[in-house]
Amino acid sequence: MMENIYETASSSETFALGKRFGEEATAGEIICLSGDLGVGKTVFTQGLAKGLGIEEPVTSPTFTIVEQHTEGRLPLYHFDVYRIGDISEMDEIGYEDCFFGDGICLIEWAELVEEIIPEGSTWIKIEKDLTKGFDYRKITVRK
Repeated sequence: MMENIYETASSSETFALGKRFGEEATAGEIICLSGDLGVGKTVFTQGLAKGLGIEEPVTSPTFTIVEQHTEGRLPLYHFDVYRIGDISEMDEIGYEDCFFGDGICLIEWAELVEEIIPEGSTWIKIEKDLTKGFDYRKITVRK
């Protein structure tokens, strides 16, 4: 397993890192995001969407669980599973079509559904460190 650590000092840098991931993304990738509330998971996702060429607004689908964005060079299936009560809810929304489809899956709070995440997925953890500043983020990527 490969691990890379990135550090950002502003939300615009976190967005830019996400954009780079979107520009380099290939069909079938699953990206699992974890981190506390307000750490920048959605900002990273917005950057990734921009890197895919998606111009429509991207917000966290906290209550709908998944949003599909199909206008970019690859479809983006953006999951937010924070409010999942039971793993069977993922079956009900047809997650397998997204996980094994022709787009990119990005899953916020992925650790809550870890048992259904396929091997080979990319795990990204975003952390704050207030001793390094309010906007500092440590972003650990494991592939």
